[in-house]
Amino acid sequence: MGTYIKQRVAHIEEPLANSEISTILQRLYANRGVTDPEQVHMSLKNLHSPCTLMQLDAALTLMLEAIDQRHPIVIVGDYDADGATSCALAMRALRHFKADVSYIVPNRFEYGYGLTPEIVDLCAQRSARLIITVDNGISSVEGAQHARACGIKLLVTDHHLPGQQVPDADAIINPNQEGDQFPSKHLAGVGVMFYLLIALRSKMRNLGWFEEHAIDEPNIAQWLDIVAVGTVADLVKLDSNNRILVEHGLRRIRSGKGNVGIQALLKIAGVEISRTLASDLGFQVGPRINAAGRLDDISTGIECLLTDNIQQAKQFAEILHELNNSRREIEAEMKDQAMKSLAQLEAKKTVDVREIGICVFEADWHQGVIGILAARIKEKYYRPTIAFAQSQAGQLKGSARSIPGVHIRDVLECVASRYPGLIDKFGGHAMAAGLTINSDDYVDFQQALNQVLSEWVSAEDLSAVMLSDGELQASELNIDIARTLRAAGPWGQGFPTPVFDGRFKLKSYRVVGQKHMKITLQIINSNITLDGILFNYENYDWQSRADLLHVAYELDVNYFRGIESLQLMIRHIEVISMH
Repeated sequence: MGTYIKQRVAHIEEPLANSEISTILQRLYANRGVTDPEQVHMSLKNLHSPCTLMQLDAALTLMLEAIDQRHPIVIVGDYDADGATSCALAMRALRHFKADVSYIVPNRFEYGYGLTPEIVDLCAQRSARLIITVDNGISSVEGAQHARACGIKLLVTDHHLPGQQVPDADAIINPNQEGDQFPSKHLAGVGVMFYLLIALRSKMRNLGWFEEHAIDEPNIAQWLDIVAVGTVADLVKLDSNNRILVEHGLRRIRSGKGNVGIQALLKIAGVEISRTLASDLGFQVGPRINAAGRLDDISTGIECLLTDNIQQAKQFAEILHELNNSRREIEAEMKDQAMKSLAQLEAKKTVDVREIGICVFEADWHQGVIGILAARIKEKYYRPTIAFAQSQAGQLKGSARSIPGVHIRDVLECVASRYPGLIDKFGGHAMAAGLTINSDDYVDFQQALNQVLSEWVSAEDLSAVMLSDGELQASELNIDIARTLRAAGPWGQGFPTPVFDGRFKLKSYRVVGQKHMKITLQIINSNITLDGILFNYENYDWQSRADLLHVAYELDVNYFRGIESLQLMIRHIEVISMH
């Protein structure tokens, strides 16, 4: 149905209107649900207290006992950037407390996801007395049973949505478990671990633990740059609480005092450290850490975050950079295969990309990249998409990506309950999920998925909308406003970067880097021209004939060789008239 530009409309509440916040920011904040200036004050004092987390006392008792008695603790991580940062944060803090701690990250191609009985056995080989899961565990029912049978205590820290059955752990810290009163339900896994460590330090302080053991009391905020990376990379909603965590992490990075691994990753990506934005964590740091988990071993990413040696950090960053380049090549090849397959199936009328849900599968696809592939196809067709790869004999591993308004995990749960046995296992969030099915059930699953989606999804849901914060006056199209917007972040998931729209004359264009288009636009009824860039454009054969355009754009500051200039980051173009 195509993409169309729609302007946001929000009422500016009195506390916001009467604040010292500029008029343009009042409008932007109101469009994002902000009603009070306190919601955008980035003070650490405005963070929620950890006290309302369920089972917090039990979790702290487990940790303190293991630390005091030098019981071996094994952190069981996950293979994405949130899992890596959660693991690195836990390792850094527990090492500071002189705990006997190590970590394991399951190879997902060998062991699957989460705390499986096989992973518990690996922990037992290390004489583990306490297992702490990070960014996983809430669905590890069998693993928890096995840990109890082995006499190993288990602390689950996670943020994923629980299923019908939760693991029989000694304690579970998850703001999304039923009955939990923690105000923000959007913490990433690394955010959950950060809060647990804040509470542990407070308990130790009250007990006089630091004086007794002659250990310096740590400033947990020193690791907020790690928290920021995991939070942004995992695409959790940047509510006011997460925005504080990310903002203070960014401040540490920009100061040059942050984690040397993060700095090495930013440098190899060509990002100016002092100008780092949340988007740099999401598009530059996160993918390089994720590449290790997708193609090789996420331990490389974790070690990059654990080292304090600048040279070692540089070496790890180079490895991650090369893995990310390989990931891009594999992804491009898989995307090309998928698009050709879709075109062939569409021509044979065996699949209709106008169906609500798209499923794609090739036997030789890499399991580690199917999530990115699903995301790319979803972006192209604006449909919930699941990409499958061969997992093991007789099974397919699927990675799902959804569109706003379609909670893909809930959809899969409905399919699983309505068609028993069709899905072996599944889990995830509103916008992303994973699942395993039997190879013989692929066609049946496609049909079942679309049957459920047909009951859940309206035609309006399948219309891609580019939400705009409205038009800017010619006087507002300047670099000072762009700098103001840049500083007003962090912007991200659930608190999107400001997008404006307007009508411009197309003066000139040229292709750069084979797939990007630089554009010169002229403000209507003015001689003022503006430079813009459209990334990953496709040649729709309109450029040479277009005259008047309706453009959705971000107002950005281009920084090149120490010089700043105004630049429009083009998000969407509609042709109004031709020559």
